[in-house]
Amino acid sequence: MNPGGAEMMAVNIANALAERGVNSHICATRLEGNLKLKVNTNVGYLFLNKKRVLDMKAIKKLNSYLKKNDIKLIHAHSTSYFIAFLVKLINPKIKIIWHNHYGNNLNMSFEKATILKVVSFFFQEIISVNENLHIWSCKNLNSKKNSYIPNFASLDIKVNQTKELKGVNQHRIICLANLREEKDHLNLLRAFKIVQQRHNEWTLHLVGADFNDEYSEKIKNFIKSNNLGNHVFLYGSCSDVEFILKQSTIGVLSSKSEGLPVSLLEYGLSKLPVVVTNVGDCDKVVVNNDSGLVVKPKNEFQLAEAIDFLIKNNNKRIQFGTKLNKRIINNYSKNNYINKLISIYN
Repeated sequence: MNPGGAEMMAVNIANALAERGVNSHICATRLEGNLKLKVNTNVGYLFLNKKRVLDMKAIKKLNSYLKKNDIKLIHAHSTSYFIAFLVKLINPKIKIIWHNHYGNNLNMSFEKATILKVVSFFFQEIISVNENLHIWSCKNLNSKKNSYIPNFASLDIKVNQTKELKGVNQHRIICLANLREEKDHLNLLRAFKIVQQRHNEWTLHLVGADFNDEYSEKIKNFIKSNNLGNHVFLYGSCSDVEFILKQSTIGVLSSKSEGLPVSLLEYGLSKLPVVVTNVGDCDKVVVNNDSGLVVKPKNEFQLAEAIDFLIKNNNKRIQFGTKLNKRIINNYSKNNYINKLISIYN
């Protein structure tokens, strides 16, 4: 439960359902993390401590919890569909809704796609976070029902405000994204190197889970080899997102694949001006040159120019941030989302 788009949506949904009086629970399968702090007290919580794909102890533990709490429906996010499927094999009355989050599902391996296709026979419904994923699910999977519901964000969960960002106030660029290859932090770092040579006082802040893998090492090596240690800061996974965004000046996402990033919606709720790559449904959230700047993915020069433009134009930053905030409130609201979701559940 480290903060990520799918994980954040799972918590947001569970909390919002509980507010509506729904018997709402959340289950962390493999790891606990900072997001546990954001789970409301009226939401049930289960940690499976799952060790392997076929972990019978975890499967039985989940099934026992379902029976004890009279849970009839599992809303499985991303890869957690598989343990939901295994539970359904021993408890056929359970219904599964699968939430399809990741843009790179469109390019998944043949093996993973085959497993998902077979398991999808057992899905009551599939919810996709963007239109391309919805079309893909309709064409390639076997659920009888498919829905497209864009994500929503919520910053109304109160947690301790502890993470003080480094750097100079009003000169901070924030990137909320776990250190995963599809988020393409290396493209952002190359762009920021260009920006930093023009605007030495500006700093870049990377907030997201560090998995200490090969990709993480590439990021750290780039920072070190390009002498950016005093300008680029990594914080790991943080729960006090609202406080972090209040300290930030520009929001950036440099992904090469996406569904509909929750962090982009959170930028909008915080009235941050944004630069985002044109992947997934990002260009539906941000109207280029109206409520932010949309650039090509994997192009550090275009990304650098867009960041440079915002640094130089304070009035545009205010204008973009205000317009994006209105778009998020009007089009990606919690209430509309939960109304649609409860209708699907029913």
